[in-house]
Amino acid sequence: MVRKRVLTVLMLLSVIVLPGCWDKRELTDLAIISAIGIDRTNEGNYVLHFQIINPGNVAGGLQGGGAGDRPPVSVYSIEGDNMTEALRKASMKVSRRLYFAHTNLVAISEKLAREEGLDFVLDNLDRDTEFRTTATVVIAHKTKAENIVKILTPIDKIPSNKVNKTLDFTEAQYGRVVKTNIQDVLKQLATNTRAPVIPGYMMIGDEKKGISMENTQATDPKAILQADGLAVFNKSGHLKYWIEDKESVGAVWLMNKVQHTFINADWDKTKDAVSLQVTHQTTKLVPEMRNGRPHIHVRVAVEGIIDAVKYPFQLSDPKVLSAIEKALNKELEKEITNTVKMVKKNKIDFIGFGDTIYRKYPKQWEKMKDTWDKEYLPELPVDVKAETYIRRTGLRNNPIQHQLEDE
Repeated sequence: MVRKRVLTVLMLLSVIVLPGCWDKRELTDLAIISAIGIDRTNEGNYVLHFQIINPGNVAGGLQGGGAGDRPPVSVYSIEGDNMTEALRKASMKVSRRLYFAHTNLVAISEKLAREEGLDFVLDNLDRDTEFRTTATVVIAHKTKAENIVKILTPIDKIPSNKVNKTLDFTEAQYGRVVKTNIQDVLKQLATNTRAPVIPGYMMIGDEKKGISMENTQATDPKAILQADGLAVFNKSGHLKYWIEDKESVGAVWLMNKVQHTFINADWDKTKDAVSLQVTHQTTKLVPEMRNGRPHIHVRVAVEGIIDAVKYPFQLSDPKVLSAIEKALNKELEKEITNTVKMVKKNKIDFIGFGDTIYRKYPKQWEKMKDTWDKEYLPELPVDVKAETYIRRTGLRNNPIQHQLEDE
C-alpha cells in the first residue's frame, strides 16, 4: 500500500517538470525567411529585404486554385535608421512573426560594404539566437542586394537555393569563387593574420521583368543571377577592391580551395593548345625566416586529365607528355605569381601569408603583426613552384585529325 502511494506521489511530481507546449509556435504564425538582402540609402538608412517562402507554392506537382501561377517567395522591404528598427517595423507589413532559423543567404550591398563595413551588420545577425551563422554571405556586385533576393529563378524555385547551389558547383567545378559563410567572416575579422574575402553576385538583365513569374516560364529568362568575382576586405571589414573572374583563379589556388578546374597552355604559335582538367591538387605555403625577414615558398602539386587538344601532339610519346607538363607548370606559376603581385600591391593579406608565419614563428610574428600589411607584405619574397602530372589523356592518345590522316 505504501509502495503504491509513493509511486502515485512520484507520478504527480513528474507532471510538474514536464515542459508541455508552453513555447509552441504554430506554422501558420511564422514567416519563414530564406534570404536577407541589406542595402543602404544615400541618407545612410538601412533597407532590409526579406525573402519569405510561400509554402503552398513551393510544393511539387500541380497545385489547386492556380497555385502554380503564384510566386514561391514574397519579398518585403523595410527601411529604418538601423537594422533593429527595420526588423521591428517589419511587423507593419508582414502578418506573421519573422522566423530566421532557415535563412541560408545574406546579400550585402557593395555600397554598404565599402562605406560602413561588415562589423555592425554581422554583429546584429550574430547576436540573434535564432539566426544561423552558417548562412552563406555574398556581396551584391554592380547591383543592389534587393535584386539578389527578388529575382525569380527558373530551375530552383527558391532564389536563395539557386545562389547557394551555383556557388557550390562553381567552387567545385570551375575554381573561380570561394563560398563563404558568416562564421568564416567573423573568424577572419577576429584574427589579425588574414583579411576576409567574400564571393560576389550580380544580376544580369531586366530587373523589372525578373521579379515576375514570366521570368521562370521563359526559355530565355530576362534576368538571371550569376556568381561574379571575389570581394577583398581589409582587416577592419571594409570592402577595398574586387578580383574579377580571370584574376581570381590564382587567389583560389593560393588559398588551397581548388577542387576541380582547368589549366590552359600555349604551344608554339597555338594559343590554348592543350587543356588539363585538374582532378587533384594540393597547395602548401611554407614560411621561412632569413636574417630576420620572412620568405614564403608556394608549392603546388597537380594531377589531371587532358580534355582538349588544338595542336598535333603525339601524346603516346612520354617525352611529349613531359614537355606538356612543363608548359602547364609555367602557365600555373604565372597565374599564381600575378596574384601574389596583386596582393603585395594592394597591401591586404587575404591569402594568409601572415597566418603561416604566425603558426611557425609566433615570436617573430609578434614583432611584425602591427606593420605586416604596410611594411613586410609589399616586400615579401614569394617563390612559386608547380609540379603537374598528367594522369590520363582521355579516351584517345593522338588527336583525331592525325588518326584520320594515318588511315
